[in-house]
Amino acid sequence: MPDLATRFAANPILRPADVVPSAPGLRVECLLNPGAFRYRGRTGLLLRVAERPPQTETHVSTPVLDPAAPGGVRIVSVRRDDPELSSSDPRLFTWKGVDYLTTLSHLRLAWSDDGEHFTVEPVPTLVGEGPQEAFGIEDCRVTTCADGTYLLTYTAVSADGVGVGCIATRDWKSFERRGMIIPPHNKDCAIFAEPIAGRHWCLHRPSGVGLGGNFIWAASSPDLLHWGGHRCIARTRPGMWDSERIGAGCAPIRTPGGWLEIYHGSDRKRYCLGALLLDLDDPAKVIARSREPIMEPSAPCEQTGFFGHVVFTNGHVVDGDRISMYYGAADEVICGAHLSIRDILASLGH
Repeated sequence: MPDLATRFAANPILRPADVVPSAPGLRVECLLNPGAFRYRGRTGLLLRVAERPPQTETHVSTPVLDPAAPGGVRIVSVRRDDPELSSSDPRLFTWKGVDYLTTLSHLRLAWSDDGEHFTVEPVPTLVGEGPQEAFGIEDCRVTTCADGTYLLTYTAVSADGVGVGCIATRDWKSFERRGMIIPPHNKDCAIFAEPIAGRHWCLHRPSGVGLGGNFIWAASSPDLLHWGGHRCIARTRPGMWDSERIGAGCAPIRTPGGWLEIYHGSDRKRYCLGALLLDLDDPAKVIARSREPIMEPSAPCEQTGFFGHVVFTNGHVVDGDRISMYYGAADEVICGAHLSIRDILASLGH
């Protein structure tokens, strides 16, 4: 099946050089996986900005949030020849039995009048707070509710694990922190924009060791804080493009035939995008699923970067049939593409 995405001609639309570092001594290494929304006629992106000190030939170093340190940030620096250092993955390293991310991420707003050309705010919008976010906050999904509230679900990272945090806002200036709503190890949480039969719904991705895998689950809640009724709705598929791990993208899109969810999948070699169609009345029921990716990393900026062969989305805005999707490419730059809801449904046989 051919790739269904029409990429923006200006891709990448945002690069690390477009963002001012949050503090002296840090540099922006990567821009990743923005949440997307509309506010007062403009398109907003909530970027994940990943920073670290400049690396040297002799040391690997990374920032960690620490209220006791000057400026609230402590730099962990380790000699590359330290026998207790393991650093084969560019995204993390282990030292003295403790895992560290190689970058510290915060969330930052970018704004556009046309949906394609963005200006990034000069300072962070949201940073990690407290011990559950000591390694930063990442990959925010934005759900736009009918009452004008925006729900932000993001990955809260610390040495204790990776969980789902939630923040609410109505004006993108004041923010209500609601804490960790799903404990470790969990991420990729996307909240539906409207209740179903009086309950709120979300998709999420628990991960563990041993039995099970990186699968997509559904859950419901009476109040957006307490989630239950957890059910696994989609598993990885051996031998296919999503054989290694899968996870939800942004809030599902309501269509006459069901809830359309764009999700990511990996087969160890690449991250691609596919689609699920979920029952309107019972979103834990999968009606259809992509046999082949609807988008795969084919552009040069998607194949080469901080972590190559990746297209990863958790943000889009919808205008009728057209989805304007914003995605991280090769874990380094931000790109955009248009997709047709009709074309995606047709690829699913609906």
